[in-house]
Amino acid sequence: MPETLDPDTRETTLATLFDGGWKLLEGRDALHKVFTFKDFSEAFGWMTRVALMAEKMDHHPEWSNVYKTVEVTLTSHDVGGLSERDVKMAQAMDEIG
Repeated sequence: MPETLDPDTRETTLATLFDGGWKLLEGRDALHKVFTFKDFSEAFGWMTRVALMAEKMDHHPEWSNVYKTVEVTLTSHDVGGLSERDVKMAQAMDEIG
């Protein structure tokens, strides 16, 4: 069972994600980022690759897509906040994107 990020890990790990454009979502213990692509096909292709990875990780993002923009929110509902799974998912999304 995952646990929420401990304070030391949280500070160092999240700092790197913040450098990559991730932000804490106000009012929730969640990460948020907007990905912008060249067009809808590129955005949808990225979402497909992320969806396959999310299935393997058994950790699924909250997201929405409008044309070439994908908004993503990551949190671990089963622990009520951010966990290592969210960090790994954010890092993987950045690598794929």
